[in-house]
Amino acid sequence: MHDGETGFCRVRTAEDGTLYTKVYELVDGMAADPIEKKPLFHFAPGSHAFSISTSSCNFRCQFCQNYHSSQRESPVGEHMTPSSIVDLAQRYSCGGITYTYTEPTIFIELAHDTAEIAHSKGMFNTFVTNGYMTSETIDYIAPYLNAASVNFKGSGNKKFYNDLMSVPKVEPIFSSMQRMHEKGILIEITNLIIPEVGDHPDDTLNLARWVVKNLGARTPFHVLAFYPTFKLTSVPRTPVEMLEKHIAIAKEAGLEFVYSGNIPGHDYENTYCPECGFKAVERHSVYLESNNLSQEGRCPKCNADLNMSGVQWMVRGRGSMGLF
Repeated sequence: MHDGETGFCRVRTAEDGTLYTKVYELVDGMAADPIEKKPLFHFAPGSHAFSISTSSCNFRCQFCQNYHSSQRESPVGEHMTPSSIVDLAQRYSCGGITYTYTEPTIFIELAHDTAEIAHSKGMFNTFVTNGYMTSETIDYIAPYLNAASVNFKGSGNKKFYNDLMSVPKVEPIFSSMQRMHEKGILIEITNLIIPEVGDHPDDTLNLARWVVKNLGARTPFHVLAFYPTFKLTSVPRTPVEMLEKHIAIAKEAGLEFVYSGNIPGHDYENTYCPECGFKAVERHSVYLESNNLSQEGRCPKCNADLNMSGVQWMVRGRGSMGLF
């Protein structure tokens, strides 16, 4: 980038040989969300997170559900300091803060400074991310980041990423997941299945096998249904049968916690113990219905390790928070 130019992300500009961000303390979206909405099923079940984002993104997904914000040509938002964000999160009784809606690395400076303050106050921090980031970025945020939902689309198919997302390669995402895993950050993975253009069973199998080998068989893996949006309004919703096909593939690859997404009431929204089959957590859509976990986050029947993290923020019953 040369002086006066703005990057592909639309939020960083070069001036006198230095990169500047346009979105520091400029919050484009905020809400108090159930942690399950992220989706994070194995981190602080039943808790609420104060979600924030800024404008723009480093991807150009033609099916983005948050395109009103992620595809803005120029950033907009409300001026909020890191301290004011944390204060508002506490006012709404949130256990922590999630950096989401658009790609959090776009506003990594704001995320870092906010996460540092939240961490000092005993709150958690989580990312909802496309995973396309450098190891330096991970090292920068890792001391304050508890969990990350890494979002795949089309099972990571390279042509799909290039044609429908303007992303030249997928390898950096896998490197990022390995780095976060090394740093002790809980990782949950989502995989959006889009009919006609993103239904790639072989890639789902390869992705699931990679996760088992590099992150562990008990890494939560969410298979999400698509609904028409943005530039892909002519593509139909993902049929339940197609979603279940990819769920079966992920389970056959060895993953023990495979979930459905965007199909409210589907049985794969629940957490079953892989050892004894007990229903440890029951959910409906993005809401926790019942939490039967032990105080340590283990199966209450056989004491199996369910790879639950953030149990200090875990709550028992269903709750709701107003959006604003």
